[in-house]
Amino acid sequence: MSLKDILMPFKAWGNVFKEPVTLKDVKREGAPRYRGFHKNDVATCIGCGTCEAICENEAIVMVPVEGIETKNGDSGLRPMVDYGRCCWCGLCVDVCTTNSLSLSNEYIWTTNDPEEFRFIPGVVDKPWNNSEKGWTKPGPNFSYYGKERVPMPELKPDERDKSFIEIVRGYSKEQAMKEADRCVECGICVATCPAHMGIPEYIKAIRNDDLNEGLRILYDTNPLPEICGRICTHKCETVCSVGHQGDPLSIRWLKRYIADQQPAENYKKILETEKITKNGKRIAIVGSGPSGLSAAHYLAQMGYECVVFEKLPKPGGMMRYGIPEYRLPYDALDKDIDYIKSLGVEIRCNVTIGKDITLEELHSQYDAIFVGTGLHLGRSTRIPGTDHPNVYQAVDLLRDVTMGKDIPATESIVVIGGGNVAMDITRTLARIQNQRYGKVNIITTSLESEKEMPADHEEIIEAREERATIIPGWGPVRIEIENNKIKGLHVVKCTSVFDENRRFNPKFDESQTNFFAGDMIVESIGQGMDISYLSESIKENLKFNERGRILVNEYFQSSLEWLFVGGDIIQGPDVIHGIANGHKAANGIDKFLSEKA
Repeated sequence: MSLKDILMPFKAWGNVFKEPVTLKDVKREGAPRYRGFHKNDVATCIGCGTCEAICENEAIVMVPVEGIETKNGDSGLRPMVDYGRCCWCGLCVDVCTTNSLSLSNEYIWTTNDPEEFRFIPGVVDKPWNNSEKGWTKPGPNFSYYGKERVPMPELKPDERDKSFIEIVRGYSKEQAMKEADRCVECGICVATCPAHMGIPEYIKAIRNDDLNEGLRILYDTNPLPEICGRICTHKCETVCSVGHQGDPLSIRWLKRYIADQQPAENYKKILETEKITKNGKRIAIVGSGPSGLSAAHYLAQMGYECVVFEKLPKPGGMMRYGIPEYRLPYDALDKDIDYIKSLGVEIRCNVTIGKDITLEELHSQYDAIFVGTGLHLGRSTRIPGTDHPNVYQAVDLLRDVTMGKDIPATESIVVIGGGNVAMDITRTLARIQNQRYGKVNIITTSLESEKEMPADHEEIIEAREERATIIPGWGPVRIEIENNKIKGLHVVKCTSVFDENRRFNPKFDESQTNFFAGDMIVESIGQGMDISYLSESIKENLKFNERGRILVNEYFQSSLEWLFVGGDIIQGPDVIHGIANGHKAANGIDKFLSEKA
């Protein structure tokens, strides 16, 4: 080594005392696909946080932004980038579920304030915000996760249209794991779920093939996974982040997969509920629908003795007596209910509150009462002819099917309604027609256009596959009756159902009329509550809103502190809201009795 080599490092120290030079005016444009500073279309971004999760340098943090509100499908957060940490790898762009995030090809930026190198792209005005060059996903079909959902195996129309065998067959292990692998674990779905289920966690349990853990996660917030895995309204799927660039995740079917794989006899061991210490307090629960069963489950886990009173012969409420068996088979329903009974919950059927025993009597015998009696009464259009004996309510017919009664299904039927109950009775009667007459002749009509119909789109498709005729966009005017026999339904064209404020205010074009022939009419335009079991003295001490519903607090506690009310008569109607209500009410009852002690 020469003397020059030895002295060279010491010579470099002379630069410490020199003024640094920054070249601010040099402009060397990056390549068209160069990965420079971030851009974000904040209007398209949903704040899912997949960019934050994938960044190994922790250069991205999700933060609230003024003017962007949290709502279903949008966390209200937006990514803030720290360029002291960013390595411009572009992974955040590649995993973006909405394609809102990209990188400009701008890489030169000078400032004397280091804090400016931490900013929220798309919110802070930057000169490259409108640049079209830079790094985006490699192509329209590029994705780290599958864009198409794994199809659910189902019976074909000609295999199902004469029977009540369950249509949906369920995922195999391979199908479930493939579908679960599409989840990006963003959690956007959790906020939309009324029960706030741990959706990303139980889907992760499927990927890990740990179904015991999956079941424990389900039962944290939902004690009816077999039921909910079949008939949940799955609003979570409508906000699924991967659905922005492909099919939303099959969250409902993955929930069902976990529940289906577990034998009921293993539940108590898996869920570690073999030893529950009783606290000596008793709770009466009126109604064995989803809210009542949910409340009973969580209260039993807390050590309360729960007795459920059910008016009908078997437990389940509208789940058993309002949903056809081809959608919810009784063995799946009973599996969930039997586990709740195994916790010590007693269910007394064929007991009518207000007749066999009053609420006042229950109050004298129990420490608190939860009421979740559902919506068992049908609503009528009240058009001329609805008083004819061959005009029926959908809820009554569906209940009679479950009870094994002979159903008066004629050769030609008209159903009025556009919701899921209307589809349920349409498809039920179509099956009975097919069994009796070897053909289907049923027309279902609704005020709403097909796009506005409240029924699940898949229900409408499957009804048509089973040869039912769905004709939306018509309003009933009168039922034609000749010689005391129904001939059909006169209708008029409905031009709009809601006004500009989304209030129900249908408008019609009287010049457009139609006639739907049929010798039996079924109304399915909504359901009402029967609270005749409330005595006048109890009603006097309750508060009601303008819609006639009992007012409750966040724990579903009424103005009578010992009376809690939930389910469809408070919020809904759907199973998952009922489950969430029951859970919150159970916590409220525990809080009330703990404070009272």
